[in-house]
Amino acid sequence: MTLSTQLSADAPPALLDVRAVAAMLGCSQRHVYRLADAGRLPVPVKLGALIRWRRDELNDWLDDGCPSCSKGGAK
Repeated sequence: MTLSTQLSADAPPALLDVRAVAAMLGCSQRHVYRLADAGRLPVPVKLGALIRWRRDELNDWLDDGCPSCSKGGAK
């Protein structure tokens, strides 16, 4: 196993699915989509049909007191 493989295996994922975001925020998965659609979450990344949020952007957003984001919409 190489060093980069070890580091990536130990590191938390950089992109979070709706379940992980809901767990992080303490709300339902549906509420995460509502927040994203209303522009109150950082803009998610679309990978084909998948929607993911960047962990570092969510952490920064939480640290800043959860301000409204100008661009939203998971769909």
